[in-house]
Amino acid sequence: MTPTSTSIRRACLCLAAAAGAVLLGASPAAAHVEVEADKAQALAENVTLTFNAESESDKAGITSLRVVLPEGITPSDVTYEDGPEGWTFGTAADGYTVKGPAVAVGADAEYSVRVRQLPDVEELAFKTLQGYGDGRVDRWIELGATSGHGHGNSAPVLKLGAAAPGATVKSPTPAASPTPTPSAPARPAPEASPASTPAASAAVESGGLSAGGWTAIAGAVAAAVASLVFLLRRRSRAN
Repeated sequence: MTPTSTSIRRACLCLAAAAGAVLLGASPAAAHVEVEADKAQALAENVTLTFNAESESDKAGITSLRVVLPEGITPSDVTYEDGPEGWTFGTAADGYTVKGPAVAVGADAEYSVRVRQLPDVEELAFKTLQGYGDGRVDRWIELGATSGHGHGNSAPVLKLGAAAPGATVKSPTPAASPTPTPSAPARPAPEASPASTPAASAAVESGGLSAGGWTAIAGAVAAAVASLVFLLRRRSRAN
């Protein structure tokens, strides 16, 4: 073997070793998010899901887990059961978030939720964004990879058994009815002003007195005339 061939062979071995080191360094970490169920069966009802998020940071603790729900489960179907001390639960249009004070650096974050009913499928993927106190975010959102250690970006997947005989899909959780807007109180009908009553209108049209007023005056005049005639006749007979 010539010196030139030997040099080329050594160079190739060095490049191969360097490439292997790069590939090993770039391989996904073993940490991940796992999900388990007390009833991992299609169409099972009131199922408790427990999630365990492993930490990948040696500088900050986990502070939040944002989950995108798979098709067939709506945020209104999910209720919070338990989690790290001080953590709270909130829903969004496509899922929910559990968050709170950072857990200890390097410690896992475990929480559980209850689902009203699981859909009739073979598996469920729960895409998860794992946040840390220093702003770091691990994205466990990849689909299609086998769940388990060694797949650093894969979403947690729950395998489901076949539905029990006779199991059916329950009606969707009723949406919360909107709060009725208080209607404005009915305004009392305005009192009719004197000028707007029928009698007042008639009085205006007849020069200030209504037809009833004129009738009363005419009656009084007739009574006075009759009294005067009676007195004149009586005096005439007396004479």
